Amino acid sequence: MNVYDFQAETIKGEKKRLADYKGYVLLIVNTASKCGFTPQLEGLQGLYEQYHDKGLEILGFPCNQFASQDPGSNDEIQSFCQLNYGVTFPMFAKIDVKGKQAHPLYNYLTNEAKGMMGKQIKWNFTKFLVGRDGEVLQRFAPQTKPESLAEEIEKAL
Repeated sequence: MNVYDFQAETIKGEKKRLADYKGYVLLIVNTASKCGFTPQLEGLQGLYEQYHDKGLEILGFPCNQFASQDPGSNDEIQSFCQLNYGVTFPMFAKIDVKGKQAHPLYNYLTNEAKGMMGKQIKWNFTKFLVGRDGEVLQRFAPQTKPESLAEEIEKAL
């Protein structure tokens, strides 16, 4: 089992198989529009622009589980990300990343790469780096700035 065994709904409501990203390095991030870490969207977009042509895909998964910091609809979230941060990387429909209703992808990610709180996602903007083979390489804390991931991304590419 690896990341490619999962599917998720895009922010536009379409089913998307993660197997469609086979051969890419993935950076999977749970996002929020009203969080102190929200400006990281700019850094994520910068990484996307810098490395997309070399094989990086960034997948954003909005989540409202942490202090209700992403209460908007999927359309509102998409508009916010595009207008305020120029986000062009793929965004998915809002999901739960912890608890009984957690998306199966996040159950897998947290089992493969534990953090300071074990399997639990600590907060918005937890990041998972996935290799071209679909295997989880690393997990990064919410406060880890996207720009600081460049070296790890380059190694994976």
